[in-house]
Amino acid sequence: MPTKTRTYDPAKVRAALAGQTEALRGAVRGLTAAQLDLPTRLGDWRVRELVSHLGMVVSWVPAHLDEPLPEAPAITPLDWARRTRTAAATINDIAEELAAGPFAGTPAEVAAEFDRRCAELHAVLAGPAAAEAGRLIGMRFGPMPLADFLVTRLVETVVHADDLADALGTDFPHDWQAVAAATRLLADAFADQVPGGAVELRIPPYAVVQAVEGPRHTRGTPPNVVETDPLTWIRLATGRRAWPDAVEAAEVHAGGERSDLRGWLPVLG
Repeated sequence: MPTKTRTYDPAKVRAALAGQTEALRGAVRGLTAAQLDLPTRLGDWRVRELVSHLGMVVSWVPAHLDEPLPEAPAITPLDWARRTRTAAATINDIAEELAAGPFAGTPAEVAAEFDRRCAELHAVLAGPAAAEAGRLIGMRFGPMPLADFLVTRLVETVVHADDLADALGTDFPHDWQAVAAATRLLADAFADQVPGGAVELRIPPYAVVQAVEGPRHTRGTPPNVVETDPLTWIRLATGRRAWPDAVEAAEVHAGGERSDLRGWLPVLG
């Protein structure tokens, strides 16, 4: 049975995205030339390519909001999660082009370009279009309700803010409503991609889902339980953290013969 698409409070999503992108603006403004050239955990990307990709992420809505919609059925955030791997090569090419173009300058110029894109997004989030019920936006996999698409932007900005923090060796001041939404969507994506009821995945305080084929738990203590914190789950679900390493570091507590999830991770490409 397909996982039911979770609903999110549109006003809270808009506020969380504004808060998360504002935190990103602060981080980008503080980057030095040496830091822009630091490697990241994302293949060949330096911090410059990572910031360039984030610039694309935050500018997608203002750039495409009024474009004609593709002639295809509307998709959900769970559809988006299933299909992200197919866009990896295109995303890489775009990041490299941006890093060699509008994000190729000095740290001040990079920050100014990122500021401009964030300001355009914030203007949309504060305007009437973002609150319009039923509004659709086109994206590479098909049209999506704008309110849902903004949730995918929360996932992107949380995941890549964590990538930035890792590259810089710092903590990141996430908007925790953004982290909550990212955690829930990635937990639901796991349950959607690995359907079943044999394992209860707990990510307090934001999400609990059942997944993995096998005997379904109905009452009492589940026989197979996995519990972790939100940021560890986000890293596992996106391939930033290996399952054995997280278990060894006690970042994940897994009990039961079906509780080893490494074969189904990551859920997002």
